[in-house]
Amino acid sequence: MDDAFLGKLRECLGERGLLTAPEDMAPYLREWRGHFECTAGAVARPASTDEVAAVVTACAEAGVGIVPQGGNTGLVGGAAPQSADGQIVLALDRMTRVRGIDTDNDTITVEAGCILADVQKAAAEVHRLFPLSLAAEGSCRIGGNLATNAGGVNVLRYGNARDLTLGLEVVLADGRVWHGLSGLRKDNTGYDLRQLFVGSEGTLGIITAATLRLYPALAQRETAFAGVTDPAAAVALLGRLRAASGDNVIACELIPRFGLELALRHIPGCRDPLDETHPWYVLVELASPAEGTWLREALESGLEAAFEAGEVADAALAGSLDDAGRFWHIREHIPEAQIREGASIKHDVSVPVSRLPAFVAEAAAAIEDAMPGVRVCAFGHVGDGNLHFNLQQPEDADGKAFLGRWREANRVIHDIVARFDGSVSAEHGIGRLKTGELARYADPAKLAMIRAIKQALDPRGILNPGALVAGDD
Repeated sequence: MDDAFLGKLRECLGERGLLTAPEDMAPYLREWRGHFECTAGAVARPASTDEVAAVVTACAEAGVGIVPQGGNTGLVGGAAPQSADGQIVLALDRMTRVRGIDTDNDTITVEAGCILADVQKAAAEVHRLFPLSLAAEGSCRIGGNLATNAGGVNVLRYGNARDLTLGLEVVLADGRVWHGLSGLRKDNTGYDLRQLFVGSEGTLGIITAATLRLYPALAQRETAFAGVTDPAAAVALLGRLRAASGDNVIACELIPRFGLELALRHIPGCRDPLDETHPWYVLVELASPAEGTWLREALESGLEAAFEAGEVADAALAGSLDDAGRFWHIREHIPEAQIREGASIKHDVSVPVSRLPAFVAEAAAAIEDAMPGVRVCAFGHVGDGNLHFNLQQPEDADGKAFLGRWREANRVIHDIVARFDGSVSAEHGIGRLKTGELARYADPAKLAMIRAIKQALDPRGILNPGALVAGDD
């Protein structure tokens, strides 16, 4: 990465668009979990698709690696550059335009650097809903959401990021631009190329813009926090409420008592919604664009049936948006509470919803046997089978020593996930952290196809080198 190469980037981007001073680059060289030391030769900040294409072309000619970066909120090192001599960060944070909204077609077209919350706001201003929602929505950017196929709390009703994507604009590894910003629901003209790039973690191309689905704005929203006997009761409650509401459950979250206690202990503003303690809790939300109060009636009737079946011991229904916000404040801050409690080993896994109760029981027993004193904090999206099966260090244990057993814990939990026909990465991606896990658990034919696609679209391997398809370890 010589002066001539940097000079070419500067010509493409201008002084504002290229950062080389350490203090200017520092915000882009952070990896939030601390698993990777980040280093890069420069940070390119293009303001248009043409500038992205020019940067990629220059890197392709020089053989310089490109690490794409959106809001840099990822949790698996997918945006962590690893070479000061051979890689640059390509940050999309200057590409923030909403290019258009079509209310008749229910679509919005945005640039990759748009913050997720701003996309939600733009949709709301025309009385529409963009349903992708996750804890980092105030800082994560839509390009990163698509590159990682982000999930969040509303997957149960609206699907992952790929289900919300109708079209893409992508800069390919040689600098060419694929203009695929279609708003079509039906297009049966061969391979669905957008699906190659959603979830590809920047290894096949740089997403610069997207056309996304919108939905009618919600007119009713009902939220409850229920104490349940076990995860099986949570799954049963979900089924009851989906049937009672006409499948209008948009979120269903499982919270263990330990997770609630961590939030109560460490997070200001958290208070127990129920008078008595329970081993497990369900935070459920129903919503509909139809006017009326029938969702409240559906929620109450579903809970009543669950009470009678012995699945629900108690429940608090939100009487206002503030009440609902207090329920969600608990769920959204469990990860922060875990940090304040000490070291924790994370697992972002999924299994079929029907097998989730058995998985929780088997995985908890196995890890408690392998790591005596470990405190299991299994919480997350019971509606789609995605749990954050996190392990808190034993009380009075050495945090660094506990984290040193990360791979050991992975093996215990991920082996069980595999037996339950699940995934070792449900919504956070592979990044650089889980390349070995992908190599270990993925079907060999799938790995071969992944590598063949990578070779076809990025034969020089310049796009996010070391992420997702790095190989076995």
